[in-house]
Amino acid sequence: MTDCEHETAAPRVSFVIPAFNEEAILETAINDLRARLKEVEFPAYEVIISENGSSDATLVTAAKLSRRYPDVRYISSREPNYGKAMKTGILAARGDLVFCDEIDLCDINFHVRALDLLETGGADMVVGSKLLRGALDKRPWTRHAASIVFNGLLRAALGFRGTDTHGLKAFRRAPMLEVIDACLVDMDMFPSELVIRAERAGLRIVEIPVRVLEKRAPTFKLFTRVPNVIYNISKLFVAIRLKG
Repeated sequence: MTDCEHETAAPRVSFVIPAFNEEAILETAINDLRARLKEVEFPAYEVIISENGSSDATLVTAAKLSRRYPDVRYISSREPNYGKAMKTGILAARGDLVFCDEIDLCDINFHVRALDLLETGGADMVVGSKLLRGALDKRPWTRHAASIVFNGLLRAALGFRGTDTHGLKAFRRAPMLEVIDACLVDMDMFPSELVIRAERAGLRIVEIPVRVLEKRAPTFKLFTRVPNVIYNISKLFVAIRLKG
């Protein structure tokens, strides 16, 4: 594990962005995020690129961006593991507020609304929902339908009361540290466990609708993931229902 950290004052907000084989869009996405944050006069922030096991030049690009911008840091590990990359980034964050972002979904409207809810609206966590009334999901209908089914499985198996666990989320770092420490699964199920455990811990969670327009084609084939999703939900069931 490597970590590039700048000698700067602690920011108010930390953006954590997992990155795996994102050479093609990483630089553009970071430049766009920084430009949009400047437009809305966002509070002092840092961007943590949590690279994990890339086989392309993602790590080289992350290092270049870190040298160019004092508000960009990168963390790197050899294991391709989305959940572990997100968790490591959260633990490395220096901000009081943490925004878990997606390299292809950065949404400034979510950032502004979530910041307001965390600072003045009494929320501990804000989840950007693709399924909430008012959301606009521009993904293929098969992926939208898969999100509905996945959420239904979480509700049936784990008693989840929300509408979405994957995608954009923001939270107060301090009350979430104990929740993060309790999480037992990783890979692409970590975000679900994080939200569900926060809900079960009694933290104040607010969902807001988001607009989803991906910047590139998905890096996986939907239907080949079905057996893995079922297996991972069973792991999550054991981790939460049985182990507590």
